[in-house]
Amino acid sequence: MKHTHKHHKGMKMKHDHDHSEPAEDTEIFEWKRKLIGSWVFAVPIAILMFMQRILDIMLFNSEQITVILYIIFGFPVIFIFGFSTLKSGLRGLYRFYFNMDSLIALGTIIAYFTGIFSLLGYLQDYSGVATMIMAIFVTGKYIEAKARGRASQEIKKLLELGAKKARVLRGKEEIEIPISEVKLNDIIIIKPGEKIPTDGIVIKGASAVDESMISGESMPVEKKVNDSVVGATINQDGILYVKATKIGKDTFLAHIIELVEEAQGTKVPIQKTADFVTSIFVPAILVVALLTFIGWWYFSGDLSRSIGVAVTVLVIACPCALGLAVPIALTVGSGMGAKKGILIRKGEAIQTMKEIKIIVFDKTGTITKGKPEVTDIKSNVKENYLLEIASSLENLSEHPIAKAIVQRAEKEGIKKYKQVKAFKILRGRGVEGYIGNKEIIIGNQTLMKERRVSLKNWEEIIDKYESKGRTTMIVSEAGKVLGIVAVADAVKEDSVKAISLLNAQGYKTIMITGDNQKTAEAIAQEVGIKEVIANVLPEDKAKKVEQLQRRGMVAFIGDGINDAPALKQSNVGIAMGTGTDIAIEAGDIVLTHGNLIGVVRAINLSKVTFKKIKQNLFWAFAYNVIAIPVAIAGLLHPIIAEAAMAASSITVVSNANLLRRKRI
Repeated sequence: MKHTHKHHKGMKMKHDHDHSEPAEDTEIFEWKRKLIGSWVFAVPIAILMFMQRILDIMLFNSEQITVILYIIFGFPVIFIFGFSTLKSGLRGLYRFYFNMDSLIALGTIIAYFTGIFSLLGYLQDYSGVATMIMAIFVTGKYIEAKARGRASQEIKKLLELGAKKARVLRGKEEIEIPISEVKLNDIIIIKPGEKIPTDGIVIKGASAVDESMISGESMPVEKKVNDSVVGATINQDGILYVKATKIGKDTFLAHIIELVEEAQGTKVPIQKTADFVTSIFVPAILVVALLTFIGWWYFSGDLSRSIGVAVTVLVIACPCALGLAVPIALTVGSGMGAKKGILIRKGEAIQTMKEIKIIVFDKTGTITKGKPEVTDIKSNVKENYLLEIASSLENLSEHPIAKAIVQRAEKEGIKKYKQVKAFKILRGRGVEGYIGNKEIIIGNQTLMKERRVSLKNWEEIIDKYESKGRTTMIVSEAGKVLGIVAVADAVKEDSVKAISLLNAQGYKTIMITGDNQKTAEAIAQEVGIKEVIANVLPEDKAKKVEQLQRRGMVAFIGDGINDAPALKQSNVGIAMGTGTDIAIEAGDIVLTHGNLIGVVRAINLSKVTFKKIKQNLFWAFAYNVIAIPVAIAGLLHPIIAEAAMAASSITVVSNANLLRRKRI
């Protein structure tokens, strides 16, 4: 079973930091400061080295003055701007936990001290080279931080979606305040064209709201009193008075930002392999550098040359590109996903996804919309008359089927209901009441048999609807059937397309539901799912997933509280962002748009991202495999080695950014 830690809604959130200043920004600023500082001192050294070594022009009559300048100018670059690198690298040496910085730290310190020894007449000077190595290394680190920051621009863009100010009612007057000062239960006034500042409930007014940023649907959604609204969506045509129900880090937008940040911080299993390789590779290189030094000294007798070659080996072998290969691809991939409404919460899902064989869908709210709609009406009288009678009674009930009938009546333009006397709800069977002096009964076949209402000539139609998985409500007036209203949980618009794409890609698609076999098969047939597991109790979903895992890796897609255990049990849990908080918390991947095409996109995204990760690792390894023997042979100058190492990191960053061109 997958071991993942999840946090529930009531618990303290893992990221309680302020999102307004992402960690990446401070990191970029920090490396930029070091970059500028390093080159201020490195440029004079570069000029001196260029004139002396290449143009053979001596600016000073003594070689010693030049070396003293190298030592003075090099000191701040290596020991001040490169201090964090030295600290982390040398700590690794005495703790025997080696990292990439260990190689750079050793290489630059050894090369720097050759300068001091050269003044004493023992060695050739490499101190200028040490400064250049550190300056190029710092430049590489800055480019790296910038690339990571760019990939985190998606988080910034999400942050920018939020409103900055809110207009609230305090007493009788309207005042404008910064969004951070909005309190729970404040009444916010949103005029046409303005952003809704925070999540809340409409208490007055009606309008259409553009919710495309959360649903991906371009059609505005009508909002009236008691409807909930989400912060950062845009009010269209009416004035809305909204009571704030969630503020700050509890809002929908804050949750999304947190999920994206979480994803960018998680590790893919292949990263563990890369880390493991690095932990063996670094000490191995230290040994190789030492052997190279001994070998060169033994065969050439030239101590200076031997140190120079050993420093080159240390520098060229620094596996910076290796450490960057996985995180940069994951960061770019998760950022791309966020734009498309796919939030990767657990990095490992990217790797696991490509092993998936079976995709299990919960029915309600995942394949279907999760709320009943009227699908068919068959009547002996005018359809409008039937709907008028039915909705007059049903609007007095809170039942989802009653609401579906009332909605249909509203759609058909029925605005006024007839007066109903002696209204009664008959649990599990239907409703009854009187309109005028006629008794109206609406309900299932059981209720009609109880009240001795004859269903002659109607049985066939009822069977036809029920065989398609629809619930039939029979409407009778004064003991005679007027007609039948069939209600079903309608399939989402894109379910058929998404499932046919998955079937075509060779996945085994399965639907799991608490419905009876007949209803379940009717829905499965409609969307093209081959296998159905029906009559499943909510608490048994996880067990069914466990059984399926014996046949192969399973992805489970759900949206409800009862789906959370199955989402955790599966190899990859995909939660609908339109679902409950607990389901979202249990998912490895969250689809904010709540439609199934997101599943196809998530699979495609994980495949292209993982491919990039593998390409990056290949480049990082291949580069070292080719470069190290060349360095051991003494054919590379330390500066060229450092420039080549920086180039390998840039290759990996550029390759990861090519991901953005992929269509998913």
